[in-house]
Amino acid sequence: MSLASKPFVLLLSIVALWGADKETPFRPKPIDSYPCRQTLEGLTIAAEPFDTPEETKEAFGKLNPNQYGILPVLVVMRNSGKATLSLEQLRVEYIAESRSRIAATPAAEVRYATGPSRPTPRPGPLPSPRPRLGRRNNPLSAWEIEGRAFVARMLPPGETASGFFYFQATHRPGATLYLTGIKEAGTQRDLFYFEIPLDR
Repeated sequence: MSLASKPFVLLLSIVALWGADKETPFRPKPIDSYPCRQTLEGLTIAAEPFDTPEETKEAFGKLNPNQYGILPVLVVMRNSGKATLSLEQLRVEYIAESRSRIAATPAAEVRYATGPSRPTPRPGPLPSPRPRLGRRNNPLSAWEIEGRAFVARMLPPGETASGFFYFQATHRPGATLYLTGIKEAGTQRDLFYFEIPLDR
């Protein structure tokens, strides 16, 4: 190999490593290792809020959605029953310690989220306008937001599904995750609701 070709090979190696890192799938832990979980009628659901820089780095790389008012909550489901479950009408809510309910923001709409309301600082004599984030300079447009989202619509017996739901909230002790709308696919019978405390 000539000396002239070595920089080119090095550049290709760096590009390949970057591409491999971007496509590396996030893998949740075994469902029984999550402390926040509940089992009803053969369905186990585990939930974990990702509210620390260490946790978010594992799933979202350099992006920490919490810095922009978005709380990612990982949900892992395992169907140990005999019936296929329909998740088409699944509804997920974050219930704060004050019992206020916050519906999940669809992953495709996270980039437009404004985040939870915060106290408005007292303006000075010449307040500056808040900068507007367009799609190009909006960190919440990162591919990981939609790429890591929960997308399963059916859950056959013996199968597991996982992904993130996103809430315009700041995680606080005493919060719970409330899930409804899960049905048996064949009979359309509703399963009982799940209410999972998020205190670890």
